[in-house]
Amino acid sequence: MQDPRLDQLARILTRHSTRLEKGERVFIELFDVPDEMGVALIRAVRAAGAVPFVQIHRARVSRELSLGANDAQLDTARAVELARMKKMQAYIAIRGSHNITELSDVPEDKMRLIAGKMRPVMDWRINKTKWVVLRWPTPAMAQQAGTSTEAFEDFFFKVCTLDYARMIPGMKALETLMNKTDRVHIKGPGTDLLFSIKGIGSKVCGGECNIPDGEVFSCPVKDSVEGHVTFNAPSIYQGTAFDHVRFDFEKGRVVKATANHTKKLNEILDSDEGARSIGEFSLGFNPHILHPMRDILFDEKIAGSFHFTPGQAYEKAGNGNKSRIHWDLVSIQRKDYGGGEVWFDGKLIRKDGLFVLPALKKLNPDYLLKK
Repeated sequence: MQDPRLDQLARILTRHSTRLEKGERVFIELFDVPDEMGVALIRAVRAAGAVPFVQIHRARVSRELSLGANDAQLDTARAVELARMKKMQAYIAIRGSHNITELSDVPEDKMRLIAGKMRPVMDWRINKTKWVVLRWPTPAMAQQAGTSTEAFEDFFFKVCTLDYARMIPGMKALETLMNKTDRVHIKGPGTDLLFSIKGIGSKVCGGECNIPDGEVFSCPVKDSVEGHVTFNAPSIYQGTAFDHVRFDFEKGRVVKATANHTKKLNEILDSDEGARSIGEFSLGFNPHILHPMRDILFDEKIAGSFHFTPGQAYEKAGNGNKSRIHWDLVSIQRKDYGGGEVWFDGKLIRKDGLFVLPALKKLNPDYLLKK
């Protein structure tokens, strides 16, 4: 018997996130995801009058391909995948993995080569299609979250099927405020960060491109970042688990970076010229997501958090920074994580993870979870 939660999630992805229209071509990528979810998505796409195309990936197979990747192979793969992506109007990807560190022993030079060669495919997908990406609940993710598999599945479907429309008034108010803001000042334990977002703009994220969702992002003026930031949410990037990441900035660039794996951290930041500049600044407020689990798509939406992203900027609300990497590093500012403050042009916007301006209080958990 098909779990009805699969059909509910598929409807949200096709009707709310990508808003499929009749005749549109949809590319579905499934990474270690049960066939039942693929079937639910295909049926939901067809019910919307759109046309599904599917590719299935397996992490161990992808690892083996990555270990032996070379220029000629990747040039061909890029040409084929880019040609296919250009035929699509929408893109849905669900990523699961039984081993979240499957790629940890792929050499850095291979990861860098793959990211660089395949970047045009991602750029086209991000900028030219309606897209949404999400994780799939696996025992490995439940272990990351410190829960049973069943409890994590319940959490996953509750978070991913949230009534995102309820966020819209607060998100629009925050978007309007960000669009008018020049100077941002973020304070907290190990953090004293100043930068400008003047003229950059902002973007509301309410379940259209990521599930789960709940953020409004902008981007620093490229050379404006000064000070230091400490990220208290652990992260996994390119197969390595990072803790206690700290950046020091001068004139918009990371001049010092430390973590439990400082050498690996700096190798990533040396991937290319743009990797030491910031490509995104965002405030997160999903009321169901309270604690980090080393999964960026969840952690960047944690209630009372912000993330600050070395690498590639988005085309909308971006500063033009180009890079192979885009790494959302998260700091949680609720009282239970040490507190913190966000100031816009000298005015306190959020304290200890809660918005203080009347128009923004609709993004606080007590409003979003109110029956």
